[in-house]
Amino acid sequence: MNTDGDPRASHAASDLGRRVASRRTRLGLSREDVAERAGSTPGFIAYVEEQVAIPGIEFLVRLANALETTVQDLTGYTTAFAPGAARAGYRARLEEIDETECWELLDGHGVGRVAVEGRDGLMVVPVNYQVVDGDVVFMTAADSALARASTSGVEIAFEEDHLDEAFSRGWSVLLVGPARRVSEETEVRRIKDAVHSAPWAGDGRDTVVTLSPRRVTGRRIQVPGAPGTPSGPAD
Repeated sequence: MNTDGDPRASHAASDLGRRVASRRTRLGLSREDVAERAGSTPGFIAYVEEQVAIPGIEFLVRLANALETTVQDLTGYTTAFAPGAARAGYRARLEEIDETECWELLDGHGVGRVAVEGRDGLMVVPVNYQVVDGDVVFMTAADSALARASTSGVEIAFEEDHLDEAFSRGWSVLLVGPARRVSEETEVRRIKDAVHSAPWAGDGRDTVVTLSPRRVTGRRIQVPGAPGTPSGPAD
């Protein structure tokens, strides 16, 4: 059975292997693609994904660059720590991201944060999300702050970001708009059929809430000289 494109079906025996397979699949890359980018072979990429491999740091750096991520993220070094502890990058600059690229960065589904008014005031909670027909879809509990806000159509804010700790750079996308609870059975079924995965927080979250953004903005911190970044001087 071919498991090249499905990290869930991989025989990965290490966290590194699972992270490599997951990241490769998310980027839509084959093992051949990653091998070419990293100066390796498809067989060795398969070995890293499926066995308890301990590659050297030089190869890990090449592999992280091939997968457009960092060694820290691939090895799970930053998993238990709050992000953003690294020093600011040299001659870093802040850039605006246009709306089209904001949607591309959201990548259809993932984990972000929702800011919503709760019983004790404003709160920010992590959420799984899915983009369906230009709306951002959340699966939540019926008594959650997000579900309560959706009954009155109040505005909420949704944010996703990504940090590259190794180079002190990253991006952030913000969407603002009214929340709506979806109750019509046919629409609920259509949205649930499109959802990529169940909420990480577990069962009991089957209330469908959508965000129809009226404002989509993004910002990026660039560091000259970092991989994929022009090396010219900052403005």
